[in-house]
Amino acid sequence: MNDRFGSTAFPRRTALKAGVAAGLTGLLLPALSGCTPEGRPDTVTVAGGEPGGFYLEFAGLLAESLQRHGAAGQATALTTGGSLENLDLLLSGRATLAVALSDSAARRAAAGEAAAVGISAVGKVYENYVHCVVRRDSSIRDVAGLAGRTVAVGEPGSGTSLTTPRLLDAAGLSSTALGAGPAHAGTVSVLNLGLNDGLAALRNGSVDALFWSGGVPTAAIAAAHADAGLGLLDLSPLLPALRAKHGLFYDRVLIPEGAYPGIPAVWTVGVANLLLCRSDADAQTVKKTVEILVDHAEELVPRSSLGVQFLSPDSLINTPGLPLHPAAAAAYRELHG
Repeated sequence: MNDRFGSTAFPRRTALKAGVAAGLTGLLLPALSGCTPEGRPDTVTVAGGEPGGFYLEFAGLLAESLQRHGAAGQATALTTGGSLENLDLLLSGRATLAVALSDSAARRAAAGEAAAVGISAVGKVYENYVHCVVRRDSSIRDVAGLAGRTVAVGEPGSGTSLTTPRLLDAAGLSSTALGAGPAHAGTVSVLNLGLNDGLAALRNGSVDALFWSGGVPTAAIAAAHADAGLGLLDLSPLLPALRAKHGLFYDRVLIPEGAYPGIPAVWTVGVANLLLCRSDADAQTVKKTVEILVDHAEELVPRSSLGVQFLSPDSLINTPGLPLHPAAAAAYRELHG
């Protein structure tokens, strides 16, 4: 976890093997329906996330790199609500690649076991850190203190909206939509607000806490903290119950001191963030994407990164809950033996 994002010294390939960009015909994804004369797809789309978050920033950097290195005639990042929406876009063919939390992706893959098209992993691209954000002057000191409070839990299309109820349940709390009924002891009132709307609600006092899953630091949280002063709750005590009920998607990770100035280091829950494709994705496109993840990792470092995210051979192939696409597995073997 302490490896710096992209810091591993990958062997530089002086030239890609001849024909890597050749043969991109018969593509199955609508998002890759047209090809250039060189055999590469006309368009590649990467489903990202909300403005101010790592998903969208990483997706934008990856799209730029895919285009720069000839993986597509044009590559673009899509602004979305997060993991669940990204999976919908991927499976419908409106996105070529998508970033998503491993717990969200595994649940969707299991729900669609009988579907004609499945989901495969291209690689684990970084670790997501679940933030439980409160105001600095708040009296809330732990997750149990959210009982009777109002909490922003992510947009319906976000992976956070899946992870947060699991965290509250692990803490012995139930949740109900705000205004759905009278509050009871041990109940949290929840609002489906994304990162930016949730931070605005936290600042004006209409919510008491915000859950967000992203990189460290998350730019929008850093900006709100600089303006209004925020704090983070330790979520790591919830891990045993969380893992016992939902599996080994969750890890104990540290948001280091200095990630957000003045906020002490705090332990929290980490969830792997995966780069995904459809199981029928074109092999050459997948291979080229792996080569970019390995050989051009330095291009994929979000500007706000403190270096607690990573791209390394060991981490890229560690995709909990989902198998690697066969072309990705073959590319990693070719690159690293």
